[in-house]
Amino acid sequence: MTGAERHVPSHVRGVGAVVHDAAGRLLVVRRGRPPHAGLWSIPGGRVEPGEDDAAAVVRELAEETGLAVRVGELLGVVDLGTEAGSTIVVHDYRCTVVGGTLAAGDDAAAAAWVTAAELRALPTTPRLLPLLAEWGALPR
Repeated sequence: MTGAERHVPSHVRGVGAVVHDAAGRLLVVRRGRPPHAGLWSIPGGRVEPGEDDAAAVVRELAEETGLAVRVGELLGVVDLGTEAGSTIVVHDYRCTVVGGTLAAGDDAAAAAWVTAAELRALPTTPRLLPLLAEWGALPR
């Protein structure tokens, strides 16, 4: 293997956060990097070595949105393919905001609270809307 090559694991563990505000709007971010750069989705990312899911959710939300959250129930698990040919297995959790100020950061190009109508008008990541509907997590 040359210095330019690197091992890409075939399966990577990831987390996502389904967060609603008091008005029932959903927190979404516009992805700034692959996979799915430019599309809107729920915030989340990869679980770092030695990190559990809850710690990863809290870290990712702080990095991407500036918000502090309390992690709740697991809503579902989704396998996402990447452009590199690996699979990210994402564990999505319901979360509640406990502090912070909304501001896009890290690999999020934008962050916003959206209603159901606003979400349907956005270019979203594949399967986002059907999965949120299945989990009873669509915004109002």
